[in-house]
Amino acid sequence: MTEVAEPDLWLGGRLRLRQPPRGAHRAGTDAVLLARLFEPEPDAVVCDLGAGTGAIGLAYASLHPSCRAVLVERDEALAQLARRNAQANSFEERVTVVEADVLAPEAHRRAAGLPANFADILVTNPPFFDGTRHRPSPNASKAAAHTFAGDGLDAWLRTSAGLLRSGGRLGLIHRADTLPDCLAAMGNRFGNITVRPVQAMAERPAIRVLVSAVKGSRAPFSLLAPLVLQDAAGRFTAEVEAMHRGEAFRP
Repeated sequence: MTEVAEPDLWLGGRLRLRQPPRGAHRAGTDAVLLARLFEPEPDAVVCDLGAGTGAIGLAYASLHPSCRAVLVERDEALAQLARRNAQANSFEERVTVVEADVLAPEAHRRAAGLPANFADILVTNPPFFDGTRHRPSPNASKAAAHTFAGDGLDAWLRTSAGLLRSGGRLGLIHRADTLPDCLAAMGNRFGNITVRPVQAMAERPAIRVLVSAVKGSRAPFSLLAPLVLQDAAGRFTAEVEAMHRGEAFRP
């Protein structure tokens, strides 16, 4: 895998992020939405599960200087790129990259350096497609990022629950049509589930769901007003533009 020569400037230039070339899986608006989902408590540990080049976890490290981030990525080349991104942004003391397969048995994850119940916040952008019902991309890196086995989502969220402390917060983004699968996979592991539909434009159906939940909670489900990405002219809405700049949104 060869990354682009010049890094992308994220969050209004706060974060320098080298990514694979176009055609491979690259972090974009989905990652920005997850990176702005939570306000961590001081000294919180944020786990970015399936981190790729580290965009989401590094964004938390950039926006919240007291938090620590653990980036979990199974692909050796992407994990190495995540380490380079951490170094390029001077986050070596607060960011750790762990090479581990999210879907591996717990003993394998522990051996790789992932203890149970260690994270205060876990954010994740799981693969979007079931490999039995979706033709994978011919790009191997993109296919690995976008596709997993039929029970992969349940296993992914089982791992997420295992890495979070009791009362820890989960944040994930997924295709809107998979919301029933996401809720089923959360099962009895999570409560206080909040869903915000994400629409490309106001008059269009949701394309994503942005979900937050609390491990072990029994608080009820909430459905929020949708987040609209673009106005009628195709420009980011004020809220989404502020997210991309790493700024608070003030209507």
